[in-house]
Amino acid sequence: MKLVLLSGGSGKRLWPLSNDTRSKQFLKVLEAVNNNTQSMVQRVWSQLNTSGLANSSLIATSKMQRDMIHTQVGEDTPIIIEPERRDTFPAIALAASYLYSEQHVNENEIIAILPVDPYVEVDFFYGVKQLEQVLEATDADLALMGVKPTYPSSKYGYIVPAAGESDGEYVTVGHFTEKPSEEEAAALIERKALWNCGVFAFRLKYVLNILKDKGFSLDYRELEMNYQELPKISFDYEVVEKARKIVALPYDGYWKDLGTWNTLTEEMATNQLGKGILAEDNVNTHLINELDIPVTVIGTKDLIVAASPDGILVADKAASPKVKELISGFNHPPMYEERRWGWSRVLDYAKYEDGQEMVTKRICILEGKNSSYHHHLMRDEVWTIVRGEGELALDEQITRVKAGDIVHLPAGKKHGIRAISALEFVEVQTGLGISDEDFHRLHFKWEDVLAQFQQSKSKVIY
Repeated sequence: MKLVLLSGGSGKRLWPLSNDTRSKQFLKVLEAVNNNTQSMVQRVWSQLNTSGLANSSLIATSKMQRDMIHTQVGEDTPIIIEPERRDTFPAIALAASYLYSEQHVNENEIIAILPVDPYVEVDFFYGVKQLEQVLEATDADLALMGVKPTYPSSKYGYIVPAAGESDGEYVTVGHFTEKPSEEEAAALIERKALWNCGVFAFRLKYVLNILKDKGFSLDYRELEMNYQELPKISFDYEVVEKARKIVALPYDGYWKDLGTWNTLTEEMATNQLGKGILAEDNVNTHLINELDIPVTVIGTKDLIVAASPDGILVADKAASPKVKELISGFNHPPMYEERRWGWSRVLDYAKYEDGQEMVTKRICILEGKNSSYHHHLMRDEVWTIVRGEGELALDEQITRVKAGDIVHLPAGKKHGIRAISALEFVEVQTGLGISDEDFHRLHFKWEDVLAQFQQSKSKVIY
């Protein structure tokens, strides 16, 4: 069995901590060993290791989340990068072509698809393993995993069994009901309906045949190049609703979707993270502060107070799911990003009457890490080193920099930096049309940068 974990999300349901590059699965707010905190994806990956499934797993994600995954789970974590966001059917189809043409997985292999962030116990993943036996024992196109409901919830979709069809281990699926009312949910539970937790399995050839029928190549490289031609539609609509026979394996264990502030805070390691004071007269209130200024909360009940460089949220926990809709019009880029080399935080932004823009960032390169070697065409940069020491690669030389140094980087100048010790600097960008698209990478690895300089007999100054 191979597992494909889907890592997506627009980062709006847990705003302001989450954004396009740091979706909910990357927020380090859950309890870990030794009083540390961990993210949802870190928790899931450790459970995959425990259940023996990590070596058979890969993550399908966007390029905006690649660095976060490698930072939190490990550089050697296998990932598939979607060229663009196109919903779950294209993502799963691309993963299937990768397994088939790049990893040479047999077309009869069972492939399980699951979200990257379920809040479950390890037993859940032993249940995922059982989907292989369920498919082999039936003539089904798809085998789903459904959670036995503990209460009539209107937040989840339901898998409704066909009338009178069950062999005890699994049920034959009759239909699906999406987010019913609590009264309807209670009636569905009486019919042994299950919560749909987004976990399903199929034989690899099942999806490959769908791709062939639609006229798409099974070669991963070719499909990746033509990714924009795949229909932008969910796997549920494109495949599940058209399947001939679907079975579901009931899971009778702990499962929770931590997709809103009210559910996430129920599982947090502590009521307060970050600088500030949460007075003793608060009741069921959580404070999460990523800013360098203190936040004080007094005399409240059932509130979430969250502050980050992207914004500040003060909300009743029960009403907090509305945040996604309320901020849907926000279109500014992420103000805080974690990258494979460290992190960056936007401090200031201005746009002037003549169209010129200015962005000020505080950037940290972790010890031993490096930025890519790259250049920009539309903007100038000035770096002021404020902490640590590093190696700076410029057009014709490599030199040392340390706290107090100022580096001028006009547009077109190739540059990169490696931290000898943890390195922080303030970067001021100026230009017309400042954009992340204006980023032309030449090398990712520092060894490749050094090799280029040695071949060109450029100067290495220490």
